[in-house]
Amino acid sequence: MKGAYRDPVDHSRTTQPHAGESFIDTLWLPGLFLIALGVMGLVGVIAALAYNHHELLLMLGSIAAGLLILGALLIMAEHHRVVRVERRWLAEHPGHAYRHGA
Repeated sequence: MKGAYRDPVDHSRTTQPHAGESFIDTLWLPGLFLIALGVMGLVGVIAALAYNHHELLLMLGSIAAGLLILGALLIMAEHHRVVRVERRWLAEHPGHAYRHGA
């Protein structure tokens, strides 16, 4: 899609303009990558519990939680950017309205 960085919202082909937003907008990828690392960290916590390495639990747990939170914050920040872009587009195109509930 052309200009997905500047405007990842689908204004013309759907009644749900944010459908597929994570596929169109590649700026979600760092957040998704951090969440994947956080999930792997949780697997490490489970493995440390299984092998009775209790000295690793606090370190692995805090790193995993930090990665999950940071990834979620990056995704939220990117979604808010997309919403700002959408509001600006709607202000520039006052005659256009989405059909909600169609």
